[in-house]
Amino acid sequence: MKEFKYVVTDAQGIHARPAGILVKAIAKKTSDIKIKKAGDTREVNAKSIMAVMSLGVKQGNEITITADGADEEEAIAEIQKVLEENL
Repeated sequence: MKEFKYVVTDAQGIHARPAGILVKAIAKKTSDIKIKKAGDTREVNAKSIMAVMSLGVKQGNEITITADGADEEEAIAEIQKVLEENL
């Protein structure tokens, strides 16, 4: 299992556009990919736009992304790239 932490810098947090970009980028990955907001007990499926948006991630929140599976390294690299370019 691979893990990546990221602090959201976008003034609007994770809203529909960046959530959609993230979900689209990882939709074909076979790994189980989850996102969790610091301070929240919920861990949601990163391949579901509604689940990602349900976390209510705002600017300055830290999120933890985990990937577990055959392509976990590739999935984490893709997620890191998308987050840095869009959030």
